[in-house]
Amino acid sequence: MIQSDRIVRTVCPYCGVGCKIDLHVKDRRVYRVTAPFAAPPNFGKLCVKGRFGHDFLWHPDRLTTPLIRREGTLQPAPWDEALDLVAARLSAIKAESGPDAIALLCSAKCTNEENYLMQKLARQVIGTHNIDHCARL
Repeated sequence: MIQSDRIVRTVCPYCGVGCKIDLHVKDRRVYRVTAPFAAPPNFGKLCVKGRFGHDFLWHPDRLTTPLIRREGTLQPAPWDEALDLVAARLSAIKAESGPDAIALLCSAKCTNEENYLMQKLARQVIGTHNIDHCARL
């Protein structure tokens, strides 16, 4: 059996139940997910998504660099350029139509921390409560 470098307790990102999960991490990769028996609401049980739905974290098709559409095709771009473009476009929309003209969608394919940061961006930076999370992936 693989020996964990560490076990990280978190909340499953797939739905709103709030199941507690333990991520078994070795060499900075999640290789196993278990549920603690003494923790509500799931008490050691997990659905198939919660137990086995972590392979997307290191999937070879996962984007690791931003893409910008140039001349009709998506091209890799440096992070600074991509973030400047997004900030400029969001600022223009907000100035022209107000913050509620912008909506953000989060995903269960992101970590809980990434989804938390997305709602902070929506509410504190953009100024909208138009944010949703679809866990039906």
